[in-house]
Amino acid sequence: MTLSDRIAPESLRKRRTLCIRTERLVLRAPRFEDAKTIATLVNDRRIAENTLRIPYPYGIADAQAFIAGANANSGETVFLITKRDATVLGACGVAERPAAPPEIGYWLAVPFWGRGFATEAARAMIDYAFDHLGYEALHAGARVTNAASRRVLEKCGFQWTGVGLYRIRSLAASAPFDRFRLERVRGPQPAAESVTARKSALSRFSPWAARGRVRGLPRRHQAISSEDT
Repeated sequence: MTLSDRIAPESLRKRRTLCIRTERLVLRAPRFEDAKTIATLVNDRRIAENTLRIPYPYGIADAQAFIAGANANSGETVFLITKRDATVLGACGVAERPAAPPEIGYWLAVPFWGRGFATEAARAMIDYAFDHLGYEALHAGARVTNAASRRVLEKCGFQWTGVGLYRIRSLAASAPFDRFRLERVRGPQPAAESVTARKSALSRFSPWAARGRVRGLPRRHQAISSEDT
């Protein structure tokens, strides 16, 4: 019996999320028929080691569990990132946190790195979070050794706020993450933190940073529509 067999079909039909179309991408809810594709794309140590919750190795059961939990409660919205031709590239989402602003997260399959897809998806998701969910601020994080993810957040307007130590599931160990915050634009934005301030914060985590192993706000969405999953 698969996970999809254990999920009541009517509960899946009741889930509703938005489908966002950008210049090159479509952000939509993950479906059970995506499980094999997701498992193939995510089963890469370079992805797992730069996220908190993704296990490695990553199999079909992990993908099915991810899909079953996606958009299952009102406090979290999950999108699959696809190209206009339906090619699956990755996933992104926004989740509410206790006593803190909601947090965005994303992953992109390695073959699609370096093409601007993550930035395009993140910008559309940010607009969705502010305009449709009504959030006033968002948090995000990037492992300190993940310069590409940090650039995505900076290009989206996030401001660096400090460094925190977080446990990475695939490593069964903790590593330092840069922390970022984005306020809903209602006036002048505060100046970005200086490079000196970030270096000073990172110096407290130098033993963990040294063990890092990594390779390698205008609106962009064109249309938002509703779809049932």
